Amino acid sequence: MSGDIEDRAAEAARVPEGADPNRPNAARVYNYLLGGKDNYEVDQLLAHQMLAVAPDTRTTAWFSRRFLLHAVEMAARAGVRQFVDIGAGIPISPNVHEVAQGIEPDARVVAVDYDPVVHVHANALLVSSPGVTSMLGDIRQPDLIIERLRSEQLIDFDRPVAILIVGVLHYVMDDEDPAGIIARLRDELVPGSYLAFTHGSDDTHKDFIERSSDSTAGSSSQPRYRTEKEVTRLLDGFETLGPGVVPVQDWLDEDLPGTNLVLLGGIGRKS
Repeated sequence: MSGDIEDRAAEAARVPEGADPNRPNAARVYNYLLGGKDNYEVDQLLAHQMLAVAPDTRTTAWFSRRFLLHAVEMAARAGVRQFVDIGAGIPISPNVHEVAQGIEPDARVVAVDYDPVVHVHANALLVSSPGVTSMLGDIRQPDLIIERLRSEQLIDFDRPVAILIVGVLHYVMDDEDPAGIIARLRDELVPGSYLAFTHGSDDTHKDFIERSSDSTAGSSSQPRYRTEKEVTRLLDGFETLGPGVVPVQDWLDEDLPGTNLVLLGGIGRKS
């Protein structure tokens, strides 16, 4: 019985209820690494712990951001006009809607994040952007996300959709079934839809894995690094595009350097 209570308590600790300046937050750490100002000292401390082990972590964050925008451009040029950015984080320009609407002005974007504080930031920063909606939602509850997208008529699932899940899946624990989450989203998509994601690889420098795991244990920023084989399975049911599931910088330019934090990126299209 006590084990069940402890398990429930640990799970509750992973679900944010508001801003906590004493616990690191993945979105705020990422914001800091990209040069943003929407973060706390605890986020900066974790970022610098990461940088102490892997000084190129800021470079990795930039590669990840460029991969996201590359995926948006690829889908938009293929005719996709609807984008669901799950784990969108705190808006940083250029953003998803800026790239998508630069190709097709009437493109629609829904920015989904499970952190209420991130949601508030997104609402404030995106309120004046036509065709963009900020939505509070947890990737671990795909049915609720789909239900809201449908009921609020934010997305027409009878037309192609691009699902973007960048910098999120390595925070989904094994018992939360990341492959099942992706499969649920995939089953809702019509042919011509896209999925783009990144995921932390177990090829990451071992000291980085140990430090990042110990520093974030029990928080929403606790990562689960997975093998390339495990990550590749997330594209089951999709046609794998480009170079496949590879470090994100390999999607951008063959001459970009490797990094201590290895982020794998994959883009798939539903046939």
